Amino acid sequence: MIIHQFFIPGIAHSSYIVAGDRTCAVIDPARDVKRYIRAAEEMGLVITHILETHLHADFISGHLDLADQTGATIYAPKAGNCAFPHSAVEEGDIIALENIRFSVIDTAGHTPEHICYIATDTGRGETPVALFSGDTLFVGDVGRPDLFPGRAEELATSLYENLHTKIMTLPDECEVYPAHGMGSLCGRAMAAKRTSTIGYEKKYNYALRIQSREEFIRALTSDMPAAPDHFARCSEINRKGPALMKHLPVAAPVDPKAFSDTIRSNGATLLDVRSYPAFSGLHIPGSWHIDLTGSFATQAGWVLPAEKEIILVAEGKPQAEEAALHLHRVGFDQITGFLKGGMLVWGTAGLPISRVPVISPEEADQLIRGDEAVLIDVRSTEEWDIAHATGSVHIPWHDLRTRYTELNPEKQYIVVCRGGQRASIAASILKMHGIERVMNLGGGYTAYSRAGYAPVP
Repeated sequence: MIIHQFFIPGIAHSSYIVAGDRTCAVIDPARDVKRYIRAAEEMGLVITHILETHLHADFISGHLDLADQTGATIYAPKAGNCAFPHSAVEEGDIIALENIRFSVIDTAGHTPEHICYIATDTGRGETPVALFSGDTLFVGDVGRPDLFPGRAEELATSLYENLHTKIMTLPDECEVYPAHGMGSLCGRAMAAKRTSTIGYEKKYNYALRIQSREEFIRALTSDMPAAPDHFARCSEINRKGPALMKHLPVAAPVDPKAFSDTIRSNGATLLDVRSYPAFSGLHIPGSWHIDLTGSFATQAGWVLPAEKEIILVAEGKPQAEEAALHLHRVGFDQITGFLKGGMLVWGTAGLPISRVPVISPEEADQLIRGDEAVLIDVRSTEEWDIAHATGSVHIPWHDLRTRYTELNPEKQYIVVCRGGQRASIAASILKMHGIERVMNLGGGYTAYSRAGYAPVP
């Protein structure tokens, strides 16, 4: 048995090929499935099985695309009531692939329908070799049970029972292969290491070390990080079955005049994906900004309108194509065009432009002490609680979509996050709501605190 892991930064998603001699299974595939097809071909394998652990909330799964291109059978939780052709499985079911036996266990907790797959290499013995744990057990953490309104305590109780009576009874040497690593918001304390063992997690995973059911429930249902908007819609898209990637529109280059007409006529979402310094220097008024080099997919899924057409401002076609792929991963399927020639051509065409000044910590401190500007800290609540500047106003960047009404459009604001990228999103939100006097603190809170103007985290 060969296990090959694939990891996607940004959404911190892990998927797997589990291979026998001639055939293989893909577990929790991403939507861009060429990676699995190419890897299988390189290993001389045929993809025959697609195993889903649950209805993923943080990304759109590639199960239908992979089945369409390979003819493989999709296996998904029976409790998920999936609307696409599949083999529904539940606890006690066995899936055979050559000498590999996948035993299904129900592990409701992170989601109500969650299952895990215990793999045994029967060619070597009857001891379980690997647990494909989905979002039930991570390295250093467990899946958050608070994503379903009104059901957090119920799901936390199920998670506790399933961890203690099923997963923790596996052999200590059994390897753990989760669907996410550090950077995912499906948990709150995931380690950077991407695989582990049952024994190691029993010894060091904070959640598994909580023996009291009541304490476990309390720990897993309080002070959890905010959940992005797309978590509420991706699960249903995955249950119904996503549109095949081959049927999605391909973003086409659009000249500045037609681009401007599109913005005015059909209410499309205008998304600038360039670096935050580039956006700060020159951008189209009314555009969203999300830096492609950051946690782009998660941030886009969190704040962009779900049903609107999206048109892009990028540095060129390759960057626009990369942005479109990331957007597809979180359920945005109507990416129809990008600005031909980029902002250089837009600017030389004499079309409207705007900017967000980037200022130094020294300049920011002078403006704040002179009562000429207000510092808006757009970091998460967890970051704010650790350290923040005296007198700053805390509004997480994603909350500014509604909380901009708390600000006076006549005042001048300096937005700050850890490094600058989230602050640039915040600045774009404020400007599209008529708050024009916005600046970004260059280097973010990191630079501001190192310069001595705020407590060091």
